[in-house]
Amino acid sequence: MAVSLLTGQVSDLCLGKPALKSLSISSTIGDALLALKRLGENFISIWSCDQHHHNLSAVDRGFKECQCVGKVCMVNIICFLCKEENLSNPATALQTPLSVLIPTSPCLVRHLEPKASLLDAIDLIQEGAQNLVIPLESSSKTLSRKKIVQGTLSNISTLHNNNRQYCWLTQEDIIRYLLNSIGLFCPTAANPINSLDIIDTRNKMALHYDNPASSALPFISRSLEFQASVAIVDSDGKLVREISPFTLNYCDEDVAAAIATLSAGDLLAYVDCGGPPEDLVQLVKKRLQERNLEQALELVEEYSSGASISTSHSSSSSDDEFGMGRSARWMGYSARAVRRSEAIVCYPWSSLVAVMIQALTRRVSYVWVVDDDGTLAGIYIVL
Repeated sequence: MAVSLLTGQVSDLCLGKPALKSLSISSTIGDALLALKRLGENFISIWSCDQHHHNLSAVDRGFKECQCVGKVCMVNIICFLCKEENLSNPATALQTPLSVLIPTSPCLVRHLEPKASLLDAIDLIQEGAQNLVIPLESSSKTLSRKKIVQGTLSNISTLHNNNRQYCWLTQEDIIRYLLNSIGLFCPTAANPINSLDIIDTRNKMALHYDNPASSALPFISRSLEFQASVAIVDSDGKLVREISPFTLNYCDEDVAAAIATLSAGDLLAYVDCGGPPEDLVQLVKKRLQERNLEQALELVEEYSSGASISTSHSSSSSDDEFGMGRSARWMGYSARAVRRSEAIVCYPWSSLVAVMIQALTRRVSYVWVVDDDGTLAGIYIVL
């Protein structure tokens, strides 16, 4: 029975999936920022061709046809803007080609045919893939509707390779599918996770509460790769909270200034639901002035005045990997139902099925493992 489950086709998991919105790799980071905001997406897929389905000879990545070469989210853009040279001139930085955010080896996004087995999909995810791009069988009605959406931003497309549409499967999709048949894997599902040798004690990314938030940047970039978060611990090594890409993804680009100027603990308060406290906003402004980062200061003042949080948009999520879509952020901080940055934890003796359910309930693919006294022991990555 379990064998037949794993040999099922990935197309079974694509039912009801919307077509991917995409940008070409020749677009700018500013184009991606605008697309993420206007479309209400958490990620946007990046392809080796333009909206007219022409491969881009200027970017030679060895692709013979139009392919998805990566994905970009708000966290990628924030981390890019945090660099000193970009923080000094954010407007110029946003004109940088989008290709600088895409790994030269497209291992995070992989193409797979609809008739491939679920086992093939799991193998690719275990090799490091986060998203599997699958062709869709699109009806004329679907295509007509998508063309209307495509017209809202001229450089965004949902069609590639002879007008084919694609969706993508995420780790969460596969975990949910397996969890529906968890009984087939008994008694493993009921075993404590410390008996299964699946607690990672080496790759836990942790930072002290009082350390500069900027020192977390390498960890934040890695956490995107591992789909995890950065643990914030006290002087005794006890888990306090976390800096989560899932929270940062709801933020605006002005958060780059907060990361560059605040401590890790203050950053948590800055990005939490409800908006940054006024004293922290003033502290960020003061430190930007001290460093002569005038354009970054203008950016913070623009967002703190609320002038930029007013635009119309369409809310449609391709897979909504980070929980809610980004649409709520356009109504201002007070209306956003954004998850606070409390860490999701379990104990070494927690059962596998309990931990998986906990992760899926919070729409994440990891859970921190702590000892009795709250000391950080490791992390469990679901897939």
